[in-house]
Amino acid sequence: MQIAVLTLEGYNELDSFIAAAILNRMRAKGWAAHITSPTENVTSMNGVTVRRQRPLEFAAEADAVLIGSGVHTRDHAADAGLLARIRLDPARQLIGAQCSGTLLLAKLGMVGDLPACTDLTTKPWVIEAGVNVIDAPFVAHGNVATAGGCLSSQYLAAWMIARGASLQDAEEAIHYVAPVGEKADYVDRALRILRPFVTQPRSSIQAA
Repeated sequence: MQIAVLTLEGYNELDSFIAAAILNRMRAKGWAAHITSPTENVTSMNGVTVRRQRPLEFAAEADAVLIGSGVHTRDHAADAGLLARIRLDPARQLIGAQCSGTLLLAKLGMVGDLPACTDLTTKPWVIEAGVNVIDAPFVAHGNVATAGGCLSSQYLAAWMIARGASLQDAEEAIHYVAPVGEKADYVDRALRILRPFVTQPRSSIQAA
């Protein structure tokens, strides 16, 4: 499974790095999560500059795509040229968005009037885009998922692992990153949230 973690200028580090780190727990099984950006270097909302691992166009060929949030998402959502470069296929790919990334997903026509999650700051903008925002950390409709809140990145990553591999793999990944002494609680909560949205992987989604 090759995964594009869309990371745009002004990105939120918690969105991109937590999700990428959890997903890369599956590296032994051939998975790889790549920081994917429109420019060679991108700087976070807190001034952390990273070099991209893949160009933005990689999102079109990846098996899965995660869209993180950031302080400039409203500008990105109004940039027709940028949106045109993000080519997604929910029939073939697993697609997830977090917080203001849900606004981008809506602008790309991937949400419609389906219930979706986002953060409290972004909520009015996502509603303005015609999305039915619900008060929940995570929701998925088929191959498209949304999450709300910085630390909900763990749910997106675990959902992607559960869909592309198995619930056991997702459980092991969350168990590894969970705080010592709280691992059972973290795993139980994650599985409770994810189970209603996990089905057998589609034949077109490859685990390696």
